[in-house]
Order: sequence, then structure tokens, then C-alpha cells
Amino acid sequence: MGLSSRSAVAIHALTMLARWSDRSLTSAEIADSLASNPVLVRRILGSLRNAGLVWSTEGRGGGWSLARAPRDITLYDAYAAVEEGRILSRHAHPPSEACEVGRNISALLEVEFRDAERAMEERLGRTTIAHLLRRVLASEREPAPVDN
Repeated sequence: MGLSSRSAVAIHALTMLARWSDRSLTSAEIADSLASNPVLVRRILGSLRNAGLVWSTEGRGGGWSLARAPRDITLYDAYAAVEEGRILSRHAHPPSEACEVGRNISALLEVEFRDAERAMEERLGRTTIAHLLRRVLASEREPAPVDN
């Protein structure tokens, strides 16, 4: 299947929820920040809820909140909650056994792709939503570059 934009949407939503942790956010508020559709955001938030990363309340004053501390949610947690299947696509159909490349490429690529996927998982597991929020806030404090 491959990596979709769901991971980016999930991480964005989690970072927003961490930023405004003193209140619940509606899917419309999160969608505004994403310049996206609230229906898409609700689907992603539903997957995050199923993974135990967020929770929601209904009715007036309801919305979405983090279910865990931002320091306890990694980017890999968000990825795993919303993505399905392998990151790197394999052959859709078995290659030809009559070809020396076809006979061998799948097994060789499997090793390379698994190593790459493990590296990505490990890297995303090192960064938490708290780390990302600190970087967002630091970026906001940096002065804008001046054009000469």
C-alpha cells in the first residue's frame, strides 16, 4: 500500500491537541489548521482513538483530547495507528522465474525493504509529540529572515 498522508494528518492533529491541551479541540478546528475536510480529520481521529492516543467527548463543549501525555506518544505510534500494510510496495505479481533477475529480485528486495522499514520505524519511534511541539513553538519564536 505504501505511506499515505494519513500519518502527516495524524501527527499534525496530535501536535495541535498537545499545543492546546487545556481544552478539547473540535475536528473542524483541527481541519482548519490542516486546510482539510473535517470528515477526513474525524476518520483519522477515530483511528487514533482506537489506538488509545486520543479520546473524545460529545455535545456542547465536546471535542478531542490526548489520551496520553505528549511525551508518551511517538511519531511511530501515530503512524501505526493510521497506516496499513507495508511502507514500501512489493511486486504486485510474481516476477518471471524464466529470468535470472526475476528469479532473485523479490528475495533481495525483501531484505532491503525490511531494513529500510525498520529504520523508518526506529527513527519515528525516537521523536515524541512533545519533541515536535517544542520544535513548533521554537520555530514560532525565530525571527523571519529579512530579504535584502
